[in-house]
Amino acid sequence: MKLVITVVEDTDAPALIERLVEAGVQATKLASTGGFLLQGNTTLLIGVDDSRVEAVLDIIRKTCVRRKKLIPQAASELPTTIHLPIEVEAGGAVVFVIDVGQFHRL
Repeated sequence: MKLVITVVEDTDAPALIERLVEAGVQATKLASTGGFLLQGNTTLLIGVDDSRVEAVLDIIRKTCVRRKKLIPQAASELPTTIHLPIEVEAGGAVVFVIDVGQFHRL
């Protein structure tokens, strides 16, 4: 058995959870905050048999795609400075797959 810990943007979480449920995969949702862009993240704890790990990773890959995003620049001390938005890469997922020594449903 494996524990798949997945951190995604809040905007991707509902679609990911829906696709996991459609595939018969249960997940526990935790709210979290990311340091980059100070945006909300969702952390999913997904327990699956070893044989289903690749299927879960495929669902995550297809649902949480990387995309370009424009964010405003931080204000400067100079009032005459023009503040153009900065393009950053957002989305995607950070995934940890951990071996589970024991699992109990009590």
